[in-house]
This record gives sequence, C-alpha cells and structure tokens, in this order.
Amino acid sequence: MALLIKNDGHISNTVNNMGPYRALKGRVNGLGYSLDERLMPYLELTGFRSAALVRAFDLQYDLISALVERWRLKTHTFHFPCGECTVTLEDVALQLGLPIDGSAVTGVTVIAKPAALYYSLLGVLPANTESKFTSLKFSWLKANFEHLSINATEHEVMCIARAYIMHIIGGVLIPDANNNRVHLMYLPLLADL
Repeated sequence: MALLIKNDGHISNTVNNMGPYRALKGRVNGLGYSLDERLMPYLELTGFRSAALVRAFDLQYDLISALVERWRLKTHTFHFPCGECTVTLEDVALQLGLPIDGSAVTGVTVIAKPAALYYSLLGVLPANTESKFTSLKFSWLKANFEHLSINATEHEVMCIARAYIMHIIGGVLIPDANNNRVHLMYLPLLADL
C-alpha cells in the first residue's frame, strides 16, 4: 500500500498533468549586487551575516514538485516511504545561519510617520511612485543603496546595511506575492544596529 493517496484537488495532479510545463514558480528575489565589506560588522551584529551570503540559487522544480506531492496539509508533514517529517524552525536556522534563540521578533504593521522613519533609518525618501508608505520596492532599494562611496560616513554605512537587510527579508526570507517589495514593518526593527 502506497503512502501517497492522490486526490483530485491536490496540486500534485496539476504538476503531473502539465507534462514538461511546471505549475510551480520560484519566488526568490536575489540581491544581485555585491556586498561591501564595511557592511559585514552590522550584518554580524544583527545575525544576518550568513543570510547575506545567500546570493542566488537555482530552484530545482522537480525536487519542489516531489515535495509538494508528499505534503499533507492536515498534518503539516511530508509523507515519505521512510516515514513522516516536517520542516522545523531549527532546520531553517541551520540552512540560513539565522539565530533563533531569545525573544520572538514582533513589530507594528502600521507606522505613524513613515516618511520620518524612511529618512531617519535610510537617509533618503522614496518618491511617491516608488512607495505606498507601507512597503519598499526592491528596484528603489537597489538604485539607492547598491554602491557605497569610499568616503561614506558611519551613518551612511548603517543606512545601506539596513537597506541590504530589508532586501534579504523581503527578497529571500519572506517574499511577498509579487516578489517586488518588502513591507515597511521590518524597518523599525533595524533602528538599533
């Protein structure tokens, strides 16, 4: 008796019936720009050093499809011939090198004065077309924080470190549905580098 019992509503049927075309799409927005060594102390202090080294990677759609076929929503586990398993927070921490000890990180989702927050923590304000004052576009982050000048002050280095971490959060760790923005709620958590 097989462990996998397919039903008509499971995504694995879509993957199997599509032939060479894939139903699954990747949602990784790699950073795409080089990491200046002056940012490393700040990335180390915040625990993002290892995650910052995750540049770009190829998604293996066959492997993802195989995992989707074995996922059971009711139990939140993968069913394999050798038994059940699930992904734990410790697994993610080992893969990305993120610290998981200590208090949970929480924050507010509505920012009272977003323009002041942008300016104080990033040193620059996005144009109205670039921001809805609830999120930051990756294109804006890259355009404004890709290069660090040789004469950069410590404040400028910290602003770029914050922008880099925001890109890691929204592009790699917690991408949104469109994969082109990061929510502003994470920025106040980076106030104290």
